[in-house]
Amino acid sequence: MSNIIECRNVERSYTDGDRILPILRGINLTVREGEILAIIGPSGVGKSTLLHIMGTLDRPTAGEVYFRGDALNRMSRYAVNRIRNEEIGFVFQFYHLLPEFTALENVMMPGLAQGLTRGACRERAVELLEKVGLHERMTHKPGQLSGGEEQRVAIGRALFNNPSVVLADEPTGNLDERTGAGIMELLWNLNRDDGVTLVMVTHDINLADQAHRTAYLHEGQAYDKPPPATASA
Repeated sequence: MSNIIECRNVERSYTDGDRILPILRGINLTVREGEILAIIGPSGVGKSTLLHIMGTLDRPTAGEVYFRGDALNRMSRYAVNRIRNEEIGFVFQFYHLLPEFTALENVMMPGLAQGLTRGACRERAVELLEKVGLHERMTHKPGQLSGGEEQRVAIGRALFNNPSVVLADEPTGNLDERTGAGIMELLWNLNRDDGVTLVMVTHDINLADQAHRTAYLHEGQAYDKPPPATASA
């Protein structure tokens, strides 16, 4: 199984006045094609920061990120944008849907942004909303949908370009247990049936236990098992 994403000695720090605040302190982590990888750790440990760097939404302060063996920092901006738009889908905890547009129109947005015809975008969006079980809710706006339905729309939007990798940041963190279980079943099925690689940030150990592999973030570094300081937490 080949690596699709690889982080080598990735560091990320932020500046607060005269202070430098380190978040990631030398992350070494690989994502294998076709797997489900859970990234787990307490709030504020840098899980979302790492996910954004892996998905090219942010850049590391030091170190390198590779996509299919090629270093992102050595690529042109055009090449990085192509990977972000064509290879990677994002699912966020708070959905980030456009409230003035219907579920159908929200799912169409990635295609419209690429200049595809409205008809082609609509056809693809209908297909995806059927896939996530929302065929009868296509004309509803986000304010008319439940949290679980909004997250399903967000997943449909993330899948518009047939991504190789879906990066999910606390995808059930804003949902009740039953609704969250339905969302995770949908994501597991995408991996099993379509071979989509899934990287999921979570603080839920029970959820992480269902993944193929888990990375534990602690004090800015990644471990393949709970560090001693957190093993009893």
